[in-house]
Amino acid sequence: MKTILITGANRGIGLELTKQYAAEGWRVFACSREPQKSVALNSLAKQYPELIKAHVLDVADHAQIERLEQTLSNESIDILINNAGIYPKSDASGFGHTNYADWITAFNINTMAPLKMAEIFVKQIAHGKQKLIVTITSQMGSIEDNSSGGNYLYRSSKAAANMVMKSLAVDLKTKGITAVSFNPGWVKTDMGGPNAMISVEQSVTGMRQVIGKLTLADSGKFLGYEGNEIPW
Repeated sequence: MKTILITGANRGIGLELTKQYAAEGWRVFACSREPQKSVALNSLAKQYPELIKAHVLDVADHAQIERLEQTLSNESIDILINNAGIYPKSDASGFGHTNYADWITAFNINTMAPLKMAEIFVKQIAHGKQKLIVTITSQMGSIEDNSSGGNYLYRSSKAAANMVMKSLAVDLKTKGITAVSFNPGWVKTDMGGPNAMISVEQSVTGMRQVIGKLTLADSGKFLGYEGNEIPW
């Protein structure tokens, strides 16, 4: 059975990824900080009791990542999706009002966690058939595309996450593992807000279609949810 591990699966893109993959018959390890409080995820798990397994995981807590690996030590994972991420509210304050503690938190979750997940779960991913690591980043992490400035915390953490994935693509090639970054688009989620351009269903459907066609030749790319390449 095809297996996927998704972080930040309790809402938004992560929840929709869990829903769509389970609907296609995938076994889903759905991770969130507080699964017992994740009402929508728990409801979805009841619909697919044989497929969806909720796990406790705060990606900023490396000890939790290591404990989850021990729990899943005998599993094969076809796809790891690093979806968990934050947009620090203080980022909206702009130049001259940087909250450096929030910046550290953004890097812990948006940048360091995807690398830690890859390092800890590389054995399970290498045993999978698809051997794929996907990190949900953002077009706001594109240096070339930055024409509006600001958002220092979020932009820099996502640009750094892109670099992490590019290096993983090089370092894991000999293991046959493909590593890619994805811009999900401006999505109507709690993070994206009500004025966003596309629905979460549209974003996830697009990303899944692209993910299903990825090969090792695509490793190291920064892709949009429609399959277009995003400039670095």
